[in-house]
Amino acid sequence: MTTTATSKSVGLRSERGPVLAAVMLCTGLVALDSTIIATAVPSVVTDLGGFSQFPWLFSIYLLTQAVTVPLYGKLADLFGRKPVMFFGIAVFLLGSVLCGLAWSMPALIVFRALQGIGAGAVQPMSITIIGDMYSVEERARVQGYVASVWGISAVVGPALGGLFSDFLTWRWIFFINVPLGALAAWVLARRFKEKVGQSTHKIDYLGAALLVSGSSLLILGLLEGGVAWDWLSAPSLLIFAAGLVLVTAFVQVERRATEPILPLWVFRRRVLVGGNLVALSVGALMIGLSSYVPTYTEGVLGTGALLAGFALAALTVGWPLAATLSGRIYMRIGFRDTALIGSGVVVAGAVLCTLLTERALVWQVAAACFVVGVGLGLSSSPTMVAIQSVVGWDRRGVVTATNMFCRSLGSAVGAAVMGAISNATLSDRFLHPPAALAGKLPSSLDATSLVLGTQGSAAQSPTAAYIRRALSDATHHVFLSLLVVAALAVVALLLMPRRTEELTFD
Repeated sequence: MTTTATSKSVGLRSERGPVLAAVMLCTGLVALDSTIIATAVPSVVTDLGGFSQFPWLFSIYLLTQAVTVPLYGKLADLFGRKPVMFFGIAVFLLGSVLCGLAWSMPALIVFRALQGIGAGAVQPMSITIIGDMYSVEERARVQGYVASVWGISAVVGPALGGLFSDFLTWRWIFFINVPLGALAAWVLARRFKEKVGQSTHKIDYLGAALLVSGSSLLILGLLEGGVAWDWLSAPSLLIFAAGLVLVTAFVQVERRATEPILPLWVFRRRVLVGGNLVALSVGALMIGLSSYVPTYTEGVLGTGALLAGFALAALTVGWPLAATLSGRIYMRIGFRDTALIGSGVVVAGAVLCTLLTERALVWQVAAACFVVGVGLGLSSSPTMVAIQSVVGWDRRGVVTATNMFCRSLGSAVGAAVMGAISNATLSDRFLHPPAALAGKLPSSLDATSLVLGTQGSAAQSPTAAYIRRALSDATHHVFLSLLVVAALAVVALLLMPRRTEELTFD
């Protein structure tokens, strides 16, 4: 069977308010977890060890989220969006509880993967429901409301993460998800109504399996290349080769599938291609800043976790403010031109990040993050509304899920690549220390834990000072890579036509 709920069935004005509130709560479930862990990474590393593995806390969560999004889109067509959303919330909360009980970094990584599987259902269903209920003119305002959830989470999340890390324990950053998730489920159960009709569909299980396995191998190769093994070593080459073979097989299967899990026409339309490439860059930019701004602020500038959280919060405070404004702009000059303005602002913010030094002030870090957030709000929201506006209701779930898939994949790839850049820089610095420190540096990348949260004379020792400079170099290289990503987003937007109209299909 398949859902027959359209904007008409869930879009009555008397019902839209409670449904939107429920959607915002569900979005907050995912958003809070994305921001709250960033400032806790140093505390987690100090407790569990494994600094070189910490990018997995982000990448595995985003990878499992990305590769499950297309499958959830198909399941929503079969069983309706409400049960898919409930399933996602339940799995996410289970993963959160297990993360809070984790006893080692590998265990925490596994449980983060479970969280990602749940988040893979929550985020695309929320965006699709909004696209169904609201017109093009209304969506910018509503997107601003939903984006404000990220802004609130950006302030509350890092603050809570810092408070828990400094005064309680980092484990509470996961347990705090339980009451929020329970409240979201309760509101949805009472307010969200949809009609489900009878129809026959066939799930593309083979395509889903090939997509999950192929993408996972490619991300594994990116994350561990240059760390666990050399880039040109046999394990690295075998993993990349296997991943490419599986992805190629996935493309062939999708061409013949009656109902493909990820239809290939979404990669052949200019509006959709441009929007999806922008989503890739947005994902990479978000994860790069969320992962390394707290590490830079704490490890290089020597602040506490709480202050580092507020510096990062500026990123997603600027986002909803600009997203709300973008609706008025794109109704006048169009989706692409509005997004181009936003991309230019992102480039400016990325330049500010590259100018940060060991002597930067925290407000300068926050200002750079705020500028990037404004740019993302002006570029991300118009492209999402654009791809939803060029297809009918029966294809809106597909294009929305694909765009969310691309954003999540961009985050996963970004975490892998930037983790590799950071680890490679640190490894080089630790292998070639000054003569006075020869033999005094720990041999592993866990040496960075010596400057994370360290106070007093230990923080001023020659060894700590050198590690701090090495960490500064590593984050600087990450910020340079973010500038490259921002520039590529401008190029991607040029693929989109200035004017959009509903697509036709054979």
